[in-house]
Amino acid sequence: MGFSRFIKSFNAQQWGNARIKAYPLGYIYRRTLSSSTKIFNNGEDTVLPVLIVGAGPVGLVLSILLTKLGVKCAVLEKSKTFSKHPQAHFINNRTMEVFRKLDGLAEKIQRSQPPVELWRKFIYCTSLSGSILGSVDHMKPQDFEQVISPVSVAHFSQYKLSRLLLKQLENLQFRVGGSEGLEGLNHGIIRERQILMGHECLAIDANNDYVTVTASCVKDGKLVEEEIKCNILVGADGAGSTVRRLVGIDMKGERELQKLISVHFMSKDLGQYLLSERPGMLFFIFNTEAIGVLVAHDLNEGEFVFQIPFYPPQQNFQDFSPKMCEELILKLVGRKLRDLDVVDIKPWVMHAEVAEKFLSHDKRILLAGDAAHRFPPAGGFGMNTGIQDSHNLAWKIASVLKGIAPISMLNTYETERRPIAILNTKLSVQNFKAAMAVPAALGLDPTVANSVHHVINGVGAVLPSGIQRAILDGIFAIGRAQLSEYLLNEKNPLGHSRLAKLRQIFDEGKSLQLQFPAEDLGFRYVEGALVPDSDGMPGTPEAPTGRRRDYIPTADPGCKLPHMNVRVLSNSSSKEIISTLDLISGDKVEFLLIIAPTESSYHLARATLEVAEEFKVPVRVCVLWSADSTEGVEVGSKAFMAPWENYIDVLETRMSPTSPSWWDLCKMTDKGAILVRPDDHISWRVKSGLVGNPVKEMKRVFSAVLSVN
Repeated sequence: MGFSRFIKSFNAQQWGNARIKAYPLGYIYRRTLSSSTKIFNNGEDTVLPVLIVGAGPVGLVLSILLTKLGVKCAVLEKSKTFSKHPQAHFINNRTMEVFRKLDGLAEKIQRSQPPVELWRKFIYCTSLSGSILGSVDHMKPQDFEQVISPVSVAHFSQYKLSRLLLKQLENLQFRVGGSEGLEGLNHGIIRERQILMGHECLAIDANNDYVTVTASCVKDGKLVEEEIKCNILVGADGAGSTVRRLVGIDMKGERELQKLISVHFMSKDLGQYLLSERPGMLFFIFNTEAIGVLVAHDLNEGEFVFQIPFYPPQQNFQDFSPKMCEELILKLVGRKLRDLDVVDIKPWVMHAEVAEKFLSHDKRILLAGDAAHRFPPAGGFGMNTGIQDSHNLAWKIASVLKGIAPISMLNTYETERRPIAILNTKLSVQNFKAAMAVPAALGLDPTVANSVHHVINGVGAVLPSGIQRAILDGIFAIGRAQLSEYLLNEKNPLGHSRLAKLRQIFDEGKSLQLQFPAEDLGFRYVEGALVPDSDGMPGTPEAPTGRRRDYIPTADPGCKLPHMNVRVLSNSSSKEIISTLDLISGDKVEFLLIIAPTESSYHLARATLEVAEEFKVPVRVCVLWSADSTEGVEVGSKAFMAPWENYIDVLETRMSPTSPSWWDLCKMTDKGAILVRPDDHISWRVKSGLVGNPVKEMKRVFSAVLSVN
């Protein structure tokens, strides 16, 4: 029916009873939290609703999200100061989308990061001033066209990110400090909006109606212990998580894939040289004197991190003095540096493990970030997966504490996030093995080096330590001899063969990859706080290939809402252009129902708002008008949504006349509807019109999504 006929038909209806009367289904929704009503009592000043252990990016992001959702929280951090070691540096597309909801954080990162031309490449060379063996550009034009996402990936050091997050927390009235000089711990009472540095978690007791954390700190020059009570405890305290250890959760996967030394150093001299000669993000260096990977965190500032393989106990961490590290750096650089300054040296171990469970003690203790999963750094999945954990978890904690959902809803956090962690573990291991293909092609198979080291630690352990080290050094020197100019050149048949194999690896995309759009933006929750399509459960997610695959937008339940630019319609003729992702609030627990302006969809929208009011969960309706609409756009949805006011009219803005419409992009008809969760993931959809009673259906949907029995 045309829109004008629709208006006449619609206005002919009687609107004395505008709200849809609930059908008698024999269903009563009880606003309780099962047996946990007493546990989640925000009115008790002695119990903090949420305590987060760990002030890394995952813990800081979670504290921001919870605070914006109106949940009181505080953070404990065992370190007395924030680390300036650059650590993680690649922020993927999905995380940047999350950051767009944090008061312009994504824009601040984009303004502060180096220009993409300075970090889009991985470079393989004999030294930073020597021969280039190969170069891989990891960016494609579509990565910056904002077609599949309103924001692009970023290269931004972790400590700089933490600074921006702390600034946001400061704007939210958080205070940072130790126990001294703070209105902090007082007889076990910790106030909200505090980040308490120098507080180490010693014990956890969850036997009462709350969780009691025993923490130690220095107070008035003495080491003292304090007990802190909270409703929910989140362990976001990194790969060596104390919370995980104290509650007895084991990790499963591959341990000790590699041991490395991380050397943080500054040199503007080196930065300026690379800016002019060979700008890039990662430099893989292979020569007869040393092997290592250089991470260029900021070429303009001359900030770098070198990763060097480490083989204890024959090699001791103490041996890596600043002087020794300077010598190694110069061997890898291949030229003198006027201003080399070694800032920090740290050992670390690469694991590929996922916690057996993410929840403990009646769902009152949860793990997030590296505390729940430890990946190789290949592909930058660690910090990104952790921040996405926080995004998934924040609205669920808020729903429980606000009485919208029972505590059982927190089970969906593990149900959804643990499979993603397992998938990302596989992908990062595949990517790490791809990185090892390059040295293997050059005659330096890392598996052989690890096997030799294992033999020395086994059979060779009876030998004196000095002899063990001499054997190890000798074998590695023989290995590095494969990189001599005599062997590694086109005139030498062996060198020619190895260089040809190396080119093949790069040409076929089988080396270390930086971007994985299909997994980054396209990951899907198969079960959890969602309602699968009525035509059956989805199949098993496609296994990762270790190669870059394009993201294909979809509106399947469990997937992220697709991005499309839309224009907000209002009486003031607004020209504001936003993303569909911007329609979802970051400041409250609110679902979004997307419909087209059709009679049946308006009927569904009013039913949804009626049911949502009963469930005490906010819902906003988005009426999405086609770019081809010729009728009704000026009028909008006011008459059809009355008396409900929590709706917005938006108009498609297609990139080109041949671009798909919104419903074509979602592979649905305009009779369909999409219900989106507060974390941008789709919780339910109907593809081409709802058959049956809309009130009954939406009660079923909200009961399933909110875990209401």
